[in-house]
Amino acid sequence: MTSRATQNLATFTLHDGGGVPLVLLHGFPLDHRMWVTCAEHLPPGVRAIGVDLPGAGHSDLDGYPPSIEHIADAVYRTMIEAGEGNAVVVGHSMGGYVALALAERHPGFVAGLALVDTKSTADTEEARAKRLRIAAAVDESQTVDAVLGMPANLVGATSTEQRRGLFPLLDSWIRAQSPAGVAWSQRAMAARPDRTAVLERLDAPVAVVVGAEDTITPLAEAEHMVQAAGSPSGPAMGDAALTVVPGAGHMAVVEDPQAVAAALGLLHTHVVAHH
Repeated sequence: MTSRATQNLATFTLHDGGGVPLVLLHGFPLDHRMWVTCAEHLPPGVRAIGVDLPGAGHSDLDGYPPSIEHIADAVYRTMIEAGEGNAVVVGHSMGGYVALALAERHPGFVAGLALVDTKSTADTEEARAKRLRIAAAVDESQTVDAVLGMPANLVGATSTEQRRGLFPLLDSWIRAQSPAGVAWSQRAMAARPDRTAVLERLDAPVAVVVGAEDTITPLAEAEHMVQAAGSPSGPAMGDAALTVVPGAGHMAVVEDPQAVAAALGLLHTHVVAHH
């Protein structure tokens, strides 16, 4: 059953163009701003729309219980009401979980799917318990202090040495989030199921992008998704393509925005050619 969001999500045009857009879904605990530089490097004419997910950035929570499925329905409704009949859906980390739920619940909307530093599997019991502990700590303190240490794990070893400017940037984005939204998102992620089967069924081109130094959703998780979607077939792009970004961790989108933009541009070209 499709849940009805009481209000549309905040959206932002991050790159001008026409035709089928890229819809960019951010990771946790961030908002659409993580995509801005990457979008600037997209090929000319590729339209990109950033979305703030519920409780993040400029999108409020709407009273629904925490659920990745509800987020997916809210993204779908927002896009349909904006006149977008379909899109290449791009999800980073938590945004990837939402993108997979969107592909499962509204497959006709998904003309292409890009999964960036994310995974299709569910949390382990240990990871799920940690999310719920963090959510409880955020609720209790009414601050985002419990997630302020995340940048050290989000970026790769290369960025830790060579891109120190990313730390204050990520810190400022995290500090801007609402405690209620952070806690809600953690509980939504903790409850999500394994969606590997969605990739096996999806009748649309898939691109998987992963930072070579990603320790949160490492290369093995990316390869698992590529295998589920179909074997990679090189530059021609068959059912799935894998891009490994050297020198980047879980935040490849901001660590090497050009490389991620290039992968997204290739996927968009493939979708348009077969649309």
